[in-house]
Amino acid sequence: MIGVILHGFILALGLILPLGVQNVFVFNQGVVQPRFIRALPVIITASICDTLLISLAVLGVSVIVLEYEWIKMTLFTLGIGFLVYMGSATWRSKPSGHDPESARSFSPKKQIVFAMSVSLLNPHAVLDTMGVIGTSSLQYEGADKVIFTVVCIAVSWLWFLGLGFAGRVAGRMDPTGRLLSALNRISAVIMWGTAAYLVLRLIQPS
Repeated sequence: MIGVILHGFILALGLILPLGVQNVFVFNQGVVQPRFIRALPVIITASICDTLLISLAVLGVSVIVLEYEWIKMTLFTLGIGFLVYMGSATWRSKPSGHDPESARSFSPKKQIVFAMSVSLLNPHAVLDTMGVIGTSSLQYEGADKVIFTVVCIAVSWLWFLGLGFAGRVAGRMDPTGRLLSALNRISAVIMWGTAAYLVLRLIQPS
């Protein structure tokens, strides 16, 4: 059992740790919100989306997604368009500090929609999660598979909670909004870089 737990923990952490669109967005919202609780819609939505992807991967849906080329093509096309648009919008955004008026512009509904978008419309993350976790889960059966799945999901929830909290701490240390402005530029570059990588994947499929 210990081996299953360690495997799930290391695998999930390895997938979620790299600096990507989803992580940057969650951290960004932690920075911009006046209180940690105001960032919970983003954190919870990102965690639920990861829970869904991990569950589908373990249940074998990843086999279908990875088998049919048209499904991957659709995911990549939607993802590239979304990332280019989000990158442009993020680059142009101008933080106005952490006053109450600024905080109201980030409604829970808008946070949820954007969190779902960066979680489910990034084909690179979707295919990696389904491919790696789905394939790794094939070696387990019964209780071991359940434990493996639960550990992967728990890592995701704890990571996003920690990321949102870290963003809130960073935001309190920089009330002028300069950190958020720099973070927006970094986020945009990461989104465009991910989109470019997806284009290369389409042009030169492995």
